[in-house]
Amino acid sequence: MVPSTPLRQTAVRDSSLLQDASASIIRTPVRSSSYAVKMAVNAVHNGLMQNDDIFQYGLPEAKFQFADLFRGTTLEQIFEEHASVDPFQPIQDDLQSVSDTLRSVIGSDHPVLRVVAQYFFDVNGKRVRPAIVMLMSRAMSLSQSIYDSQDAVPLSASTSPSTNGSATISFSSSPLLRPSTRNDAIRPSQQRLSEICELIHTASLLHDDVIDEAATRRNAPSVNATFGNKLAILGGDFLLARASLSLAKLRNPDVIELMSSVIEHLVKGEVMQIKEAKGSLLSQIDYYLAKSYYKTASLIANSCRSVAILGGHDERIQDIAYEYGKNAGLAFQIVDDILDFVGNSDKTGKPTHNDLHQGLATAPVLIAAAQYPEITPMIARKFSQEGDVARTLELVEQSGSIRKAQDLARTCAANAVAAVLQLPPSLPRSALIALVQKVLTRER
Repeated sequence: MVPSTPLRQTAVRDSSLLQDASASIIRTPVRSSSYAVKMAVNAVHNGLMQNDDIFQYGLPEAKFQFADLFRGTTLEQIFEEHASVDPFQPIQDDLQSVSDTLRSVIGSDHPVLRVVAQYFFDVNGKRVRPAIVMLMSRAMSLSQSIYDSQDAVPLSASTSPSTNGSATISFSSSPLLRPSTRNDAIRPSQQRLSEICELIHTASLLHDDVIDEAATRRNAPSVNATFGNKLAILGGDFLLARASLSLAKLRNPDVIELMSSVIEHLVKGEVMQIKEAKGSLLSQIDYYLAKSYYKTASLIANSCRSVAILGGHDERIQDIAYEYGKNAGLAFQIVDDILDFVGNSDKTGKPTHNDLHQGLATAPVLIAAAQYPEITPMIARKFSQEGDVARTLELVEQSGSIRKAQDLARTCAANAVAAVLQLPPSLPRSALIALVQKVLTRER
């Protein structure tokens, strides 16, 4: 059974649900203390993180590392070979079908819940996660008959021996974008998985906006600002319930377990964001990456692995799909955090420096703190004292940490490309590469 979301609700800062529940029982207004909220978060944190390997030891290294596999070739060269590809074009009809199905799936007998859920889907979005899932499904469907050994490399690449005896990959003028004659159709179960992925993602945004007290989302009023916190939380719960029902209909225990773990990861990531890194052996930047995996990358990574399972692919192909999703997701989150410093609020749809004002230390701040230790106590007190935000911004600029954070995002993006290049050449594979480039260069 897919876990429900009350754990996420314990972190809601205004504690409005707790207040209303108490008032309904004792018939008198009750104000939830910050101590009670802190104790609730501590209890959730201890219960979730006690035996968590990623929390304790960090993310495993990428299985396909660009620096090792593509010596003599730059990421820019690969991006340039795929620059003409619109990543959304190959699955344009699929995305429309997903949007239509989602509007049908979220239909409810309760008109208020229907309006709340529908409101979010009516706000324009790129549907990046379903796009990745469907492109990966198509790209993988071409792979099984081409690769017969674990040592296979992309058909568009040539191999040369490296100094350590392993094969490295370099690119020539081979046709990366040549069309394939093989069937790359998406199975109905894979399309349903892409819909489940978007339902879970949207539910998490509804809950996050309540926790963050967000007033806007995608340049439109947020659901919580429009309908209130209670309906926003219930709307998110409703979407998770619909996702759970669709997931059960797949009747695949491995996929059900993977996608159920994603919901737990969303809770873990939110708790890690709220609570400092006590009890973890990780450095601050590794803790940040672990949190980013739970909050963002896990959904993409495990959705990609799930469609590989649904496509009947072997473990190697599953690993390729997972590694692409994980590293693309990490790059997406790091870029999102960078945009909080350098982005245009009209494009990003949220105020600049919002993370700092929320008390969050992201990659640019953590990297700057390694050079300027005076940032560390400001991180600990969540930039709550007067002048903390302004001083942190000054030190971030002086340290050049924005560029270093961009390099970190680029490394994750390169590893995503290295993973997907293990699949045979095809338009869907090229679209996945082009999508990674868009992640790195996006402005919203």
